[in-house]
Amino acid sequence: MSSPQILTVDLGERSYDIQVGHGLLDENPAFQALARGRSVAVISDSNVDPIYGAKVEALLAPVAHQVVRIVVPAGEASKCWQQLDAIHDRMLEARLDRKSLIVALGGGVVGDLAGFAAASFQRGIDFVQVPTSLLAQVDSSVGGKTGINHARGKNMVGAFHQPRLVVADTGTLKTLPSRELAAGLAEVIKHGAIADRTYLEQVAVDMPALLACQPEALARAILASMRIKAAVVAADEREAGVRAHLNFGHTFGHAIEVGAGYGKWLHGEAVAAGMVMAADLSVRLGRMPAEQLDELRRIITSANLPTRAPAWPVDDYLRHMAIDKKADHGIPVFVVLNGLGHAATTRADEALVRAVIADHLR
Repeated sequence: MSSPQILTVDLGERSYDIQVGHGLLDENPAFQALARGRSVAVISDSNVDPIYGAKVEALLAPVAHQVVRIVVPAGEASKCWQQLDAIHDRMLEARLDRKSLIVALGGGVVGDLAGFAAASFQRGIDFVQVPTSLLAQVDSSVGGKTGINHARGKNMVGAFHQPRLVVADTGTLKTLPSRELAAGLAEVIKHGAIADRTYLEQVAVDMPALLACQPEALARAILASMRIKAAVVAADEREAGVRAHLNFGHTFGHAIEVGAGYGKWLHGEAVAAGMVMAADLSVRLGRMPAEQLDELRRIITSANLPTRAPAWPVDDYLRHMAIDKKADHGIPVFVVLNGLGHAATTRADEALVRAVIADHLR
C-alpha cells in the first residue's frame, strides 16, 4: 500500500478522514481499527462483490468479530425499499447490533443505499464508504447524503449520516467500464464549473489522460474534487446554503433520470446534459457570457458525455422538476453560474425555463 493522501471533512465530533491512494484495500490499519472486535456488514452489488468483496473480507476478518457480505443487484433500481428491507433482514439474521459497522463497497448506488441502511438500522450505526467508481470517489461518498429513490423523484427518501472514514482506492478504477468512467467525469467537471475555473481548465487539458485511466491524472482530479466537496460540506453540512451549489445540473438531470426510468441514463450522463441546460439558463439570465457556455459544452463533449436531453414534452420535465428536493412549494430552484467557477441559486421565469429545455432536446 502506498501512503494515502489524507483529507479531513471538518464537522466537529462528526469529522472524518478521506484516504486517497493506490492499494488501500490490500492493507489499511485505520480501516482495520474501525472494524476491530465488531460485526461488519460489507454491502456491495453483483458487479463489485465478485471483484473486491473477498479482498475486503480478507482485510477485515482478522480483526472483526464477524464479516457478513450482503450483495444487491447492480443498478439504480436497487435504491429502493425492497433492497433496504432485505439488507436489514440479513443484518438482523446475522445478529448485528448497535455496535456493528457497515461497509459500503461499490459505486454511488451502493453508497447511498448502504449509508441509508446504516442511518436507519437500530436508529443509526457507523459506516465506512469504500467507493469503487469515479463518480462515487469524487462526489457521492463524501458528505453524508444517504437515501433511496421514489417513483416520483430521485433520492426522495433518506437521511444525512456521515461516514466514519472514506477509503478511495484508485486501483479499483481500472475495472470500471468506460461509460461509468465518463459518468464520473461529469462530477469532476461540475466541481470545476461551480468552484474553480483553473481546475476546470486543467481537467480539459487532462481529459485524454483521464479517459485513458492514467493514475496521475486520476489522482489529481479525485483529490481536487474531494477538496472542493469537503470544504463545501464542512461549511454547510445539511444543505441550508452553499452546499446547494453542488447540485449544478441536477435539477434538469434528475428530471432526465426519473423520466427515462432509473438506470437508463447514468447519473453522470443526466447531470452532463443538465449542466449544459443550467449554463444556458445562466446565459439567458445575463449571469454568464455565451462563450463560457460553449467552453463548458466542449469540455463535456470531450468526456464522451451527452449535451442534449431526451425529446420529451417540456411539461414532463417541469412536472418532474417541481418535485425536486430543491423546489420551493413546487417551484424549481436552479443552480446557475455567475461565470465559470462561480455558482449561485435562483428562481427563473417558467417561460424562460421552457425555452431552455426546448432548445436542448435531441
